Amino acid sequence: MTGPASAPRGEHAGRPGVTWGTELTRVEVVIDDDQPDPPPPNRATRRALTRARRRNP
Repeated sequence: MTGPASAPRGEHAGRPGVTWGTELTRVEVVIDDDQPDPPPPNRATRRALTRARRRNP
């Protein structure tokens, strides 16, 4: 027989990368008018920038 559902569970190791500190920096890049437009940032980069903006308004 098992214990009640409210019984505390043991600790477990967290996922890798969750507590690692990552610092995002924005660098302004000057592009000549003759150059084609750079590709837009990928989804992971957009999400990371949004998270950083929410943390540091």
